[in-house]
Amino acid sequence: MTTDQTVLTNDLLASFDESVLDVDKACTLPPTCYITDEFLEFERRALFDHEWLCVGRVDRVANPGDYFTKTVNGERLIIARAKDGAIHAFSAICQHRGMQIVDDCGTCGTFTCPYHQWMYGLDGRLLGAPAMERTAGFTKSEWGLPNLLVEEWLGFLFVNFDATAQPLAPSLGRYEPFLEHYDLSNAVAPDSFTLTDLPWNWKVMFENFNDGYHANRLHHTIQDFCPSNLATFPVPWDDSSNVIFRTNGYTHIDGGFNATTKALLPVFPELTEEERWRSTFALVPPTLCLGTAPDQAFYFIVTPKTVETIDVEIGYLLHPSALKHPMFDHLFAMSDTGVQVFVKQDQDATAKVQRGMHSRYAARGRYSWQEESHVQFNRWLVQRYRKHWPIINGS
Repeated sequence: MTTDQTVLTNDLLASFDESVLDVDKACTLPPTCYITDEFLEFERRALFDHEWLCVGRVDRVANPGDYFTKTVNGERLIIARAKDGAIHAFSAICQHRGMQIVDDCGTCGTFTCPYHQWMYGLDGRLLGAPAMERTAGFTKSEWGLPNLLVEEWLGFLFVNFDATAQPLAPSLGRYEPFLEHYDLSNAVAPDSFTLTDLPWNWKVMFENFNDGYHANRLHHTIQDFCPSNLATFPVPWDDSSNVIFRTNGYTHIDGGFNATTKALLPVFPELTEEERWRSTFALVPPTLCLGTAPDQAFYFIVTPKTVETIDVEIGYLLHPSALKHPMFDHLFAMSDTGVQVFVKQDQDATAKVQRGMHSRYAARGRYSWQEESHVQFNRWLVQRYRKHWPIINGS
């Protein structure tokens, strides 16, 4: 392949150097990285084939036999809890003729392909294959559904297509002290909801989620209690880290992202006073965005569909006492209504950012100090881009 047939040129690779400088010198990634199909396919190989990908909360498979299905990195997967309590993730594609075995969620003891009745266990093992006794050299143990690595972190489930991947949790240690008093493993999660076919690149979503610069500019009035100038980046970036995060202070204790600017639901009782004066916003790329406020944590699970469309699952995590509050339904509805104001404003902005990437005048912009997280995200990306960049013309 020649350089005029691909966007993955050595010049593009070299241009990333400008995006990983200190925040006062760095500039944004080239627009090409957000708008070309070829670049997303490269990211699928360089990132999504090797990194830990969030698939949801562990309470979706709370009991043995529970399962759900999800499209992850273009593959339909089954996530199931086996009888011994272990959680497994494996392909939903029958190893006989390629039919998708199941496409829902529920509870069962086995999975049976409706086409020819091949039967699989909750761990993906092939348990039965009718009329295969005359097939030369056929051994059931060799025809199970391909498994992925699975890891649980603070109640979130992650999978990894790379069988040699290192564990995830050690690489998230920088952020864990900021979550300790939330006890997210035991938090309760009302039903999440999914926004589909949102018209922007997955990185635009990540950048917007962790962008302190727009906080009380785009969201003026409703987010004045959590202003941009109170953004902080408390721990120096470490190239071995898989989390990028910031804190953002409040102008009053127990702030809330709603019209009252106050927490509406019960505050997590173990929080320190310092923690009640701030939010945190974190990226666990390439799929999970996670934030905290005194009365809730909130998460976005991002799934790229095309280079310019994504699906986003949005959910909340609350202290168990919240569900016992006599006015919980009303308070939760008020809280969610407030969040939707932010969501709509962000949707308008990110859609216009994506469209702007196509302009001949789209620039590689400079960063404010309030965008330190973006440079850290660039560093996370670029070290992986460099590792997997194709060799072109032997160079």
